[in-house]
Amino acid sequence: MSKLIRAAMKLSRLMETARPNPRLPSTFFISPKLFSTEASEPILGSTNDQFLRTPPTGLVYGKLTSITKHTTKSDIINLLEGCNLNLENLKVEYGRSYLPVSMMVEFPSRTVFDAAIRAISRKGRLYNLTKVDKSDWDTHAPYDGKAILLHGIPRNALMDDVERTLSGCLYDSSSVQMFVRPTSQGPIRMALVRFPSQALAMHAYITKNRGFCLNNQITVQILY
Repeated sequence: MSKLIRAAMKLSRLMETARPNPRLPSTFFISPKLFSTEASEPILGSTNDQFLRTPPTGLVYGKLTSITKHTTKSDIINLLEGCNLNLENLKVEYGRSYLPVSMMVEFPSRTVFDAAIRAISRKGRLYNLTKVDKSDWDTHAPYDGKAILLHGIPRNALMDDVERTLSGCLYDSSSVQMFVRPTSQGPIRMALVRFPSQALAMHAYITKNRGFCLNNQITVQILY
């Protein structure tokens, strides 16, 4: 019996030593799993989550109407001062008679497009700017001041006659196109000619405007 009593007393002492010391802070007994090195789940509304929700920026295209035949790309860049546009961001849209009907504009973002709307409003709304699709921008070929249009070519004129008219000018002979277009004076024959540079196109304008093709006096228009 004494052996049983001594064993019970020894077991009691072991249980006493296993009890947590009340003098130690409670954090000492926190489960180790809370200190796991595994990545915790992301918190909704965190900075990273807000960054992912930020809408991407991209090019925006606009169509500027109410321009005249005297409106230049430089005029539009000055009108939209502060929008960081250059000549490559603009294309002139021509009608069938090659009168300018609008200016296509490529903006770097929707924010800049909205700034352009405000700039036009501040300056008296002389022009009207509307948003269009990229396909509208792609439809119009850029001339960039490197092409001229000859107005008033005789109906019986041949390609050789046009080439003689352009004698002394350096141009792309494979680009010459002749066609008939309606105008306020009735249908007239035209020729579209492309040049390697703006300077060469301007030289043709200066030297050939009001010149003659056969017996017809022609006018020269630079296309932008």
